[in-house]
Amino acid sequence: MKMQLFLVLVTAVMLGGPPVDANERPNVLFIAVDDLRPELACYGRSHIHSPNIDRLASEGVLFERAYCMVATCGASRAALMTSVRPTAQRFVSYTTWAEKDASDALPLHTHFKNNGYTTISLGKVLHHKTDHVSGWSEAPWRSNLGGYRDVEAAAAAQAENQRKWPQKNRPRPLPFESFDADDDEYSDGEAAQKTSQYLRRFAESPDQPFFLAVGFLKPHLPFVAPKKYWDLYDREKIELPENYRIPTDVPSDAVHNSGELRSYAGIHPSQPLDRETAISLIHGYYACVSFTDAQVGRVLETLDETGLSKNTIVVLWGDHGWQLGEHGMWNKHSCFETSMHAPLIVKSPDASRFDAGERVTALTEFIDIYPSLCELAGLSTPSHVEGSSFVNVMEDPSRPGKPFAISRFGKGDTIRTDTMRYAEYTLRDGTFKGAMLFDHRSDPDEDINLVSKEPEAASRHATQLRANMGR
Repeated sequence: MKMQLFLVLVTAVMLGGPPVDANERPNVLFIAVDDLRPELACYGRSHIHSPNIDRLASEGVLFERAYCMVATCGASRAALMTSVRPTAQRFVSYTTWAEKDASDALPLHTHFKNNGYTTISLGKVLHHKTDHVSGWSEAPWRSNLGGYRDVEAAAAAQAENQRKWPQKNRPRPLPFESFDADDDEYSDGEAAQKTSQYLRRFAESPDQPFFLAVGFLKPHLPFVAPKKYWDLYDREKIELPENYRIPTDVPSDAVHNSGELRSYAGIHPSQPLDRETAISLIHGYYACVSFTDAQVGRVLETLDETGLSKNTIVVLWGDHGWQLGEHGMWNKHSCFETSMHAPLIVKSPDASRFDAGERVTALTEFIDIYPSLCELAGLSTPSHVEGSSFVNVMEDPSRPGKPFAISRFGKGDTIRTDTMRYAEYTLRDGTFKGAMLFDHRSDPDEDINLVSKEPEAASRHATQLRANMGR
């Protein structure tokens, strides 16, 4: 008996906390939001209407400087769900399959399932619905609802787009739509409804822990949302970013042509957007953020109504940032802060350990979410995991965090340190193409490349980046 007690205590020390009885393990509500940048009221952007995410932040811990691993959907999610760093050959594109690129890694949901959790996937969690499907207790669900509600207008815009610019490979309708419709007529509304149904079902079996993942699509293009969310914003007050221009002092590979947007109607295949279209895109993005915020609110309300919030960890994250005209670009797909910086909020039911409304300024990588959830749930952390638990800074935000956050996209690798961001671009054969260095103390918008002016700082960051990239 003494030996058993000793082993239990040793296990507790290894896990970083007291052992958790299987029947008392906390549930996990895992909320992913596509293309969500930290332009939310809780992140100091008062012009955004995001009351439900703001409330979650006030009840949990907000990470002010969390960074994705790759600035594109599939690769970002694969790295997060496996806690494996990307390389130039691993987790490369938005179509990444986690089970193919990191076949030896045990994904987060599978690890929870192996430890007795019921694991459910609703909406877009991993990029591919059937990626690591065996780790879910039921077949993953996704909505079949289309995006546009004015189908005739969308079809007409798409046809005109194809006629006007036949060189577009996949001509689409307009990139935005404001339509007087109910939330549940959209896929994210249906996902919120489905999530609430599962929560009520789980409430009937409180002794069975669950890992419930729900992925909301908006604010991903196209920016289609009910008119009432568009009406939250005064178009006349929306401004273009101050650095709405393509930088001239950065490597050519650092800037893209906003290809993801170019397929839509009204968007020229190569020319800069006119001001009215740009304002409409920003307006649409804001509307979609508020729409998704409302769906998050529906889910959190059900969590409270069922009493499950008393024993449920809630994690909300955006899979990467998004450019709304900064540096003359739209979409993600860059090594700038706007592509890499994303929101992360964690709420634990253990009020004795974590103060509500705390804000963590420590640098955080998305591969850190996996080991952190393991620690919070009292599970062991698999040996392949490359992230580090951030539970210690949740407990005390004054503690020092990681010295860096490393990300990549395309030919670029980038490191974010406490005060600077450095990125370098290299061809597959190792040919160095160029670099950029920004000092966030004086240049938070990353407009002034200091590589030539501060060679020692650039060299120091390059060394740190290369020593800690994925292998």
